[in-house]
Amino acid sequence: MSGPGVLVDGAASGAGGGHPLDNPVWSALTGPHAPLATAHGRAAAYPPEISPFVGLVDARDPAAWADLATLLAPGARGLLPSVDAVVPAGWEIARELGVQLVDVSLAATEEPEAVPLGVDDVPDMLDLVARTKPGPFLARTVETGRYLGIRRGGRLVAMAGERMRLPGWTEISAVCTDPDHRGEGLATRLVRAVAAGIRSRAEVPFLHAAANNTGAVRLYEHLGFQVRGTMTFHLVRRPDDGPAPSG
Repeated sequence: MSGPGVLVDGAASGAGGGHPLDNPVWSALTGPHAPLATAHGRAAAYPPEISPFVGLVDARDPAAWADLATLLAPGARGLLPSVDAVVPAGWEIARELGVQLVDVSLAATEEPEAVPLGVDDVPDMLDLVARTKPGPFLARTVETGRYLGIRRGGRLVAMAGERMRLPGWTEISAVCTDPDHRGEGLATRLVRAVAAGIRSRAEVPFLHAAANNTGAVRLYEHLGFQVRGTMTFHLVRRPDDGPAPSG
């Protein structure tokens, strides 16, 4: 292995694999992000205005799904990353295949043009997200970690930040650039700057990308990330009435 990252060979192996990245939402919500979590038994979730992500101690365990049904309102949706989920009958589900990448040789460095983004910047951040659609970013997502942006003429034109934070690991997310400013290397500069902050805590950056977004995957690999394995993102909808079926 080269560089500062810690690579676990092979694909993520599910909750039973014992590595925090195998079950990232559960690892975050029972670890550094526990103050943000709502939890019940074997299930945990971010508040819906922060993130749609939900976590289960083991996505193959029907009891964990019953606990998730207690957390979610009837008909509510959650986004569950898992490589080995068994979704009980009664839950609606849509799947998207993703890849998980970890930092092995990223040239992390602070970015002089980047400015910290906070609560007062949320309207501009949401406006940029609406124009670029980088993935889930909501009114309180900024509370998950450090976000940086680049402004031109006062307008926010690029940003990136920290989303899930696990013991020893922090996810880089919300990487986006206004279409009028693509090709200027802004996203690369911000990813390196966010990574520098993560490294300063002796943690390792990681991220997720859609498996079919081959351009983004190639870019992250060029920057010094390496694909750790695949992960399926399950968008699940709680049954409208009653507890989750147990089988």
